[in-house]
Amino acid sequence: MKNNKTYRKGFVFKTYEAPYQSPFDKLFEIFKELITHTSGDFDEAIDWLRELDKEYKLTTAEYTIDDFIEDLKKKGYIKEEINPDGNGDIVITAKTERAIRQQALDNIFGKIKRSGQGNHKSKSSGLGDEHTGDFRAYQFGDALDKVSMTESLKNAQISNGIGDFSLSEEDLVVEDTMHKSQMSTVLMIDISHSMILYGEDRITPAKKVAMALAELITTRYPKDTLDILVFGNDAWQIEIKDLPYLKVGPYHTNTVAGLQLAMDLLRRKRNTNKQIFMITDGKPSCLRLPNGEYYKNSNGLDAHIVNKCYAMAQQARRLHIPITTFMIAQDSYLMQFVRTFTYANQGKAFYTGLKGLGEMIFEDYETNRKKRIKG
Repeated sequence: MKNNKTYRKGFVFKTYEAPYQSPFDKLFEIFKELITHTSGDFDEAIDWLRELDKEYKLTTAEYTIDDFIEDLKKKGYIKEEINPDGNGDIVITAKTERAIRQQALDNIFGKIKRSGQGNHKSKSSGLGDEHTGDFRAYQFGDALDKVSMTESLKNAQISNGIGDFSLSEEDLVVEDTMHKSQMSTVLMIDISHSMILYGEDRITPAKKVAMALAELITTRYPKDTLDILVFGNDAWQIEIKDLPYLKVGPYHTNTVAGLQLAMDLLRRKRNTNKQIFMITDGKPSCLRLPNGEYYKNSNGLDAHIVNKCYAMAQQARRLHIPITTFMIAQDSYLMQFVRTFTYANQGKAFYTGLKGLGEMIFEDYETNRKKRIKG
């Protein structure tokens, strides 16, 4: 019987249908964004969620905000803590902190192709398991599991023919692998008051980038190290788990203190590859004097403070620590300062707004991990 069916190739266009999400999952996506903006304040985040619900009808009679809060408790995303005065507060848990970091990673880096096994590749070949596709003659000491049997047998056939087949050491070849290096990174975040001035929230995007970078390194490059510090009038180190709660303070910008702490942290690392990422939007305006007092000047660029910054950049260069500055401001005189600072360190600088900050940091991190910084 003749088959009259005609099969045609082509595209079929349909109305987009979003993947199914449960009522909890829909609200949880919004909640994670809100809890980041509120620096971990659960009550404020829920207040915002209720306002959004009124405007956009996020819930139904069958599933309300109160039902969502109960599910957060059941799933271990929030818990109640009793204060010394006997009153209770609801706070987020470590499970929520991980979920926020993962969301930041997906939002910022999710569209960029991922590859590799979580180690940094250098340009030189050596011991490792990242194949280059190039072959070389076997040398005494090469591991037997690195021998390419296919290429070695082919050499033996060419040398001796099939009829009198034999395999000698001269026929053996091994496939080159890339030397795997490790990277130690310090991420510096400016938390001076200017990070929330001029009607623009700059600290929240900075937090998101830090959380995404932390999640990327701890999950994909577990042998690497990431230290995070913040700098205002002073500089201090924070833990990854503290990132959602990070807030701007009534601070000036002590860039020198941040660089000093960053280099102190990196001096303790045994890795050859070290780098500093600095996210800032303001000019250096503060120094701590030997007697413990603060020298502050917010009017323009103070020569005494700026020269100290240049000296720190040169010191980092001598230690073979490149500094990449992400300047989220467009003032021409500040950009000139960053250019001079970058020249002193022989590092890099990106002049950017908030949009695309995460992608640029990811790309720079991936670029740096492919080269070996000579120590």
